[in-house]
Amino acid sequence: YRFFGEPVVEACVENGASCIDISGEPQFLEGMYLKYNEKAAEKGVYVVGSCGFDSIPADMGVLYTKDKLKGTLTAVESFLSVKSGPEGVAVHDGTWKSAVYGLADEDSLKKLRKQIGYAPVPVVGAKLKKRGFLFYSPEFKEYCITFMGSDGSVVKRTQRYLHSELQQTPVQYGAYVTLGGLGTVLKLMFMGMLFLLLVKFNFGRKLLTKYPKFFSGGYFTKEGPTQKQMDGTSFTMTFFGEGYSEGQDPQKGKPNVKICTEVKGPEPGYIATPIAMVQAGLSLLEDTASLPKRGGVYSPGAAFSKTKLIDRLNKRGVEFSVISKPEV
Repeated sequence: YRFFGEPVVEACVENGASCIDISGEPQFLEGMYLKYNEKAAEKGVYVVGSCGFDSIPADMGVLYTKDKLKGTLTAVESFLSVKSGPEGVAVHDGTWKSAVYGLADEDSLKKLRKQIGYAPVPVVGAKLKKRGFLFYSPEFKEYCITFMGSDGSVVKRTQRYLHSELQQTPVQYGAYVTLGGLGTVLKLMFMGMLFLLLVKFNFGRKLLTKYPKFFSGGYFTKEGPTQKQMDGTSFTMTFFGEGYSEGQDPQKGKPNVKICTEVKGPEPGYIATPIAMVQAGLSLLEDTASLPKRGGVYSPGAAFSKTKLIDRLNKRGVEFSVISKPEV
């Protein structure tokens, strides 16, 4: 999207067509907001980014958790687990390239956010504690790391919109991914350090994009996954939410209610992503009365918070559910 996405957004806005994409690149997503939000509003069209696995499960999952809590939700942590069959898991190198160019150009994202001049999102309730980059989770009995994708930034944009435009209580959010045992952690740490070293230099970036399979330990390939790999892969995103019961002031005292929800579905990149994208498109076409009043560039949660998107996804294999206490 960094190289090829903007002409599509520009053409849609100029010609009065709404547009969705499956980008997971914060710099592209927020750049389109800066450049086209006002033009899209004038034309009465909706540009909704990150409508694939990045970041519909996370963004709509937080809204689902908020909807199911009896009271006021103030903080959520999500944990992504991807399970694969005997054939293992593979991802096409397009995603790898997005990560390479995104990390190499991190400073531009900071400048872009200064240009946009985001209003700070107020912290309501007890402040959500930031975890270390790597930690052990007793709930999953696995090591976890901070999720490096766009979910955190997309959810924050949604919460900012819902707070400023609809006066809803903003939800603090932390995104993590489960890794497994110590062996996997050591392997990934070695690969991660090598990646971070090489990504700083032009020569290093060329190496990373030329040999994705080697530098990712076989996860990213120029061929992408086989049908068997896709059939054997699934994801679960578990949300642990906390907040304040009805009638209790979230600005006073500690959170006194908790909730656990999950979103689960088939292989994320090539099965769940098109399901999410198509259902988001149908929501744009068929749930028009429930969309924001004015057009613009939106995150999925901001655009679809009042639509039937979650119901649509549930019917097509990307399932949202509340986990009962014994299951937790």
